[in-house]
Amino acid sequence: MQLRVPPPEPVAAGSRAERRRSARPSARERVAVPLARALAPLAPYARRLAPYARRLKPLYPRPNRTGWRRWIPSWRQWIGGILGAFSLLGAFLFTAYALTDIPSNLNTYATQQDNVYFWSDGTPMARTGWVQRQAMPLKDIPEDVRWAVLAAENQNFYTDPGVSVKGLTRALYRTVGQGDTEGGSTITQQYVKNVYLTQNRTITRKFTEAMISLKLDNKMSKDKILEGYLNTSWFGRGTYGIQRAAQAYYGKDVSKLNASEAAMLASLLKGASLYDPTLGKANHQRAEERWTWILDRMVKIGKLSPRERATYKTFPEPLKSNPLYNTGEQSDYLVELASQYAKKAGHLTDKQFDLGGYQIYTTFDRKREKALTDAVTQARKKAGRENPKAAKNGHYGGASVATDGRILAVYGGPDHRKQGYNESNATTVPAGSAFQPFVYAAGLEHGAHLTRGGPATPVTPDSVYDGDDGVPVTTPEGPYWDRSGKKVAAHNEGRKSYGRITLRQALTQSVNTPFMQLGMDTGLERVRQTAEASGLLPSSMGPQVPALSLGSSTPSAIRMAGGYATFAAGGTHTEPYSVRRITRNGAPVALTVPRAHRAIGAQVAEDVSEALVDSFRATHPQAAAAKPGTGGKAGTTEKDTASWYAGTADSVSTAVVVYRIDLAKSLEPLPLEGLAGTSTDSVPYDLWSAATGLD
Repeated sequence: MQLRVPPPEPVAAGSRAERRRSARPSARERVAVPLARALAPLAPYARRLAPYARRLKPLYPRPNRTGWRRWIPSWRQWIGGILGAFSLLGAFLFTAYALTDIPSNLNTYATQQDNVYFWSDGTPMARTGWVQRQAMPLKDIPEDVRWAVLAAENQNFYTDPGVSVKGLTRALYRTVGQGDTEGGSTITQQYVKNVYLTQNRTITRKFTEAMISLKLDNKMSKDKILEGYLNTSWFGRGTYGIQRAAQAYYGKDVSKLNASEAAMLASLLKGASLYDPTLGKANHQRAEERWTWILDRMVKIGKLSPRERATYKTFPEPLKSNPLYNTGEQSDYLVELASQYAKKAGHLTDKQFDLGGYQIYTTFDRKREKALTDAVTQARKKAGRENPKAAKNGHYGGASVATDGRILAVYGGPDHRKQGYNESNATTVPAGSAFQPFVYAAGLEHGAHLTRGGPATPVTPDSVYDGDDGVPVTTPEGPYWDRSGKKVAAHNEGRKSYGRITLRQALTQSVNTPFMQLGMDTGLERVRQTAEASGLLPSSMGPQVPALSLGSSTPSAIRMAGGYATFAAGGTHTEPYSVRRITRNGAPVALTVPRAHRAIGAQVAEDVSEALVDSFRATHPQAAAAKPGTGGKAGTTEKDTASWYAGTADSVSTAVVVYRIDLAKSLEPLPLEGLAGTSTDSVPYDLWSAATGLD
């Protein structure tokens, strides 16, 4: 069945719509009218030239010729045709150049960079990011390096117009004749291909590349183009840019390359898979030949003296493998700490940081990190053999912090890729008796308030307290009662009683009962303030009840080490930090640097440090004799959920904790069940002594 579509109703003549349409100029009129007006002043000249134009008009087929000769153009027609073709080509190129814009957005992949982390000694530690690229300002790239690349790729770079006619012709011939594009590109063209276009090998891309190159050469300085090229070119081994190539092949910054090493790197631009000398004998031979050719060419163009060239007789063998390590295992914990601090101190958003290009110079000491990591690794293996049940949920946190706040080493866990939980920065288990120095410092600083609202009674290291087990805790009004209506009493480890004992002796022997009472006499609020001023986080502090003085707070190993560093620093505290300097593409990034502040009095800090030295000497006399001035103490908890050792050696405070939790079920601490050893064979102390170099 065929449907009939009725024709549109005719618009009545003279209707308003028809008048609007008739009054509206057509597309041809909109173009022709302005054009006629523009050409009107030329009409008199056109009339004068008309006779000459008619005479120049070629007659074709040619008169006065017979047969096939009538169809052979005259020499005038040949010249006219050639001139006309060149005119059309020129007009086409001029139009194409005028219509070509330099893209406003760079190729994202070409500008993406990685972030590189360095040890405290300046050597590479780790990198993060999908691409190995770090941009460098041209001023930081030696001239020998620049001219090695120019000699290899484009010696006339500073005088050419941005394109090579010879190269474009060769590319056209190759494409038409063999279906391929090749060779002859200037550095400007290669830079345009890297940052604006794709790597597709087509005539269309080649033509667009040439147009953009011409325009870019007129708008951007040659130095800027060269800088961009050196920072975006592929050098093999997963690297982009001359800076990352210098590090990947020679383990040094580009600023430290000589002409010989630069010539080897320049040879890679012809194809890293063919010229990386470590990939085989044939590659090595090609690389050495091109290295020789580049150095000779530098002499030929006057950029390397013959005398200096004569010194480069031996091929500069690169490193066997790329030393720019990816993160993994322990280094991921270091990167995590450093990146968090870098963003905070450098006022960088996640988006800014993820764009890459940052060089993060950390405070981590490679030797200390290795010593701590090796010691914990061995302890884990030993526990797995001897106590597999307890070792299954065992955790070992450790950190070393200098008196000026620098975090020198941490142990975060066995492998960040398997356990993201950072054991050095976790606030999970109580400090126990390792908290006693903070209570001691608060008492020495503020004195004892034995009457409500009365003046403080001075507290000294020789102040005497009751050291017996189970001594009830008192307030100015009498015994302290808990919410269940029971008197609160302190207990010593092993329920041992010590009788009357000075505070210095109590700290030396880690007696709990004097410090629980001292905390009440000084005021729990003041104890809390002293601990926080010394570096413990407010969020980790326990409830403000008598148990606070027994170490109910849950500091991390980093914070505990930072707190002990306050005593060693004469009572001044500097917040722990993991990054000392940041640059982006060589330019410094402003950091908010932590400043030291007075936490406790200098005399108080000295008294605490002396008591810690006594404690260390009493429990480890041989080690103390080998390294005088070293102080430290163990820390145990009432329910045996954590075992600590914290102390200071050579102006570096280290804290180590061993504990058990089941990360899959609960973050509640579990009994150690012998995982931390015994008081005479303490695992935390063994790890601490290894980290400090005492073992």
